[in-house]
Amino acid sequence: MAKLSAKEIIDSLKEMTLLEIKEVVDLMKEEFGVDPSSVAVAAPVAGAAVEEGPSSVDVVLASCGANKIAVIKIIRDITGLGLKEAKDIADNGGVVKEKVSSDEANEMKAKFEEAGATIELK
Repeated sequence: MAKLSAKEIIDSLKEMTLLEIKEVVDLMKEEFGVDPSSVAVAAPVAGAAVEEGPSSVDVVLASCGANKIAVIKIIRDITGLGLKEAKDIADNGGVVKEKVSSDEANEMKAKFEEAGATIELK
């Protein structure tokens, strides 16, 4: 079998449907034991500026807003704190959770903002 160039492989992928490309990726995982999508992320293009945010952030409650009870419930769900401790954070603000991933922090921020609270990620 003749060796295909990278350009020829890309050209053949352009002619495939997404389902066919998924099958190719699955076969690559099975054959080589490596997820091709993770390899592409792990090896950025040389010379490309990779701009990353912080790997972990603190979720800080700036203001609980008008719906304090909902905010207290969210604090308790996220932290596992008791009612008094969660109420203290809602009343006084402060760090809800420290050193969480950016994705997790953004999910928490969305929950708080839905309840009317103001959150800062530091």
